[in-house]
Amino acid sequence: MTPEPARRPRVGIPYRTRNEELTGDFAKIEKYVAAVRSSGGEPVIISLGRSREELKKLVGSLDGVVLSGSPTDVDPALFHASRHPKTNRSDGYRDQTDFALLEHAFAHQKPVLAICFGIQSLNVFLGGTLVQDIPSEIGTEIEHEWETQQGAPETFHAVRIDRDSMLARIAGGSELQVNSSHHQSVLEPGRSLRVVARSGDQVVEAVEWTGDANWVMGVQWHPERMVEQDVVAQALFGTLIAAARRGKLQA
Repeated sequence: MTPEPARRPRVGIPYRTRNEELTGDFAKIEKYVAAVRSSGGEPVIISLGRSREELKKLVGSLDGVVLSGSPTDVDPALFHASRHPKTNRSDGYRDQTDFALLEHAFAHQKPVLAICFGIQSLNVFLGGTLVQDIPSEIGTEIEHEWETQQGAPETFHAVRIDRDSMLARIAGGSELQVNSSHHQSVLEPGRSLRVVARSGDQVVEAVEWTGDANWVMGVQWHPERMVEQDVVAQALFGTLIAAARRGKLQA
């Protein structure tokens, strides 16, 4: 008999916002789904409307997590800050879902790739803080918030990567050109997070988990939009899936 092929690792991806979920706006979450699928994983889109018990049951079946981007901002109350005038509205459903996913992933050593809003959510979950508006708080000539320019071509900028980081090994070097669609970023890194990449204006572009052997990576750019043509974007998702597969075998 031919052995049954191994099941693909199940990777949870939360909807970007509750509103997009309710209105059936699937266009942007589909990029995350396609990236996970093309890398060998089984994408599992996670509703933001699940009860705590429903969510707990679902996350137990996952082998890894991709925290997607979002047009909303993490609630500043979660990192004990006043709301900046430029801070976007928050989505409590998304904040709650991300934190539940992260709680499970850290408790059971399941890998996480946190993207854009996701890196900010990860950082706040671990007790870190955020720059709430890069243009007004930092001031920079680097264009970080591409999506405010309707119809403009996607912008890219350079990031410098620490040579001894996991990201440097994935990227195959210490510099990378990345796309950008954000106005917030990591300020003080959360517990056991190491900053491993910055742009020329010192905005944090990537963090890595150092608390144990679990693979947890946060990037401020959007590899899901680059995965068809960019080898580093492919490698980020591929590394996540490989870590999820190892975890499945060890479970």
